[in-house]
Amino acid sequence: MLRRFESQRVFGRKGMILRRVGALAFLIVSAWSLAAAAAQRNRPVRGEDEFGPVVRAYLGYLRAQQEVVDDRVSRREVSADYYRRNSDRIRALRQMAISIARETGNDYLPELEAVATDELETLFETPPSLDLLRAGETLNDTFRYLGAVRMRRDRFYLFARLDPYEQEELRKQAGSKSQPRDQSPTNSLSGEPTSRPRRVGSP
Repeated sequence: MLRRFESQRVFGRKGMILRRVGALAFLIVSAWSLAAAAAQRNRPVRGEDEFGPVVRAYLGYLRAQQEVVDDRVSRREVSADYYRRNSDRIRALRQMAISIARETGNDYLPELEAVATDELETLFETPPSLDLLRAGETLNDTFRYLGAVRMRRDRFYLFARLDPYEQEELRKQAGSKSQPRDQSPTNSLSGEPTSRPRRVGSP
């Protein structure tokens, strides 16, 4: 009877040790998997290693936005039309971002906006005439028109939001032009821009 009791104690200790070793191994494997996943996320996607960290970060942001849209449509939280439009919007933003980065050779991107024809009022109280828009044109001292990108179902018009320094410089130039030559310059800014600020957010 005593031998059986001692044998049970020995096996009980061994079982406890095995369980602890198994738990430790599980923690090590989990930590390694998390570290590998983080390294994979931070690794430049093939074809993006030509860009600097700022441009790569923006492209990564767009990928994350696409994952959000994919998840929402998989949960049937959004319609198919919503999914297609916002997926196309993300592609248009990516295409323009890569074009700017390659053209300028700088690791910098302005704040980009991509809107379809029926979304222009989200940027402008009085939408501009699309037929008269020219690439590089500045609107309301707030946006610079970059061009249009045709996707599957929509044409997206892309704008770069000017930073505050650029906006102030344009207002000063407009104010100096409006001053009569025989008068000293005064504070004659034209007032607030007519656009409603809207940052790039989740599609």
